[in-house]
Amino acid sequence: MDHSVPKSLNPTKQKAQNKTVPKDPSEFVATDFRMIEKNAKAKKILICGLGPDEYNRISLCSNAKHIWDALQTAHEETNQVKRSRIELLMRNYELFSMKESEPIQDMMTRFTIITNELKSLGKFSESFQHHGNQRSLQSRKPRNWTKSHLMSWLET
Repeated sequence: MDHSVPKSLNPTKQKAQNKTVPKDPSEFVATDFRMIEKNAKAKKILICGLGPDEYNRISLCSNAKHIWDALQTAHEETNQVKRSRIELLMRNYELFSMKESEPIQDMMTRFTIITNELKSLGKFSESFQHHGNQRSLQSRKPRNWTKSHLMSWLET
């Protein structure tokens, strides 16, 4: 049976003078094998959901903990970055208007993207999003549209 284990995961033992050294695979016990198996499962779960760019970030990580730490660091947003994103999205929301001869589906898609991103950043509540969207879209509709045009489309 092959007991090859990455060095960073190799179970260790205490030697003289409290020195920690890797165990030889022939010295592994059941708990060592469970630790190795759990790490392999965790790595598989973490890696399976990644795209190529994400995978490149973590490809040199030797265990699940290192992968988790690398992904967490890469996706952590500082408060300043989050505030900047919210400010930009709020500006896009406030200045939102339907483009000349733009199909309403395209306008709604653009509007939904903005509001969904704001919601994901904790900027919208459910009720505000629904009612706020209707009020906002009413004021941003083309001049030749009536309120009934917009409301009938929103309810579909």
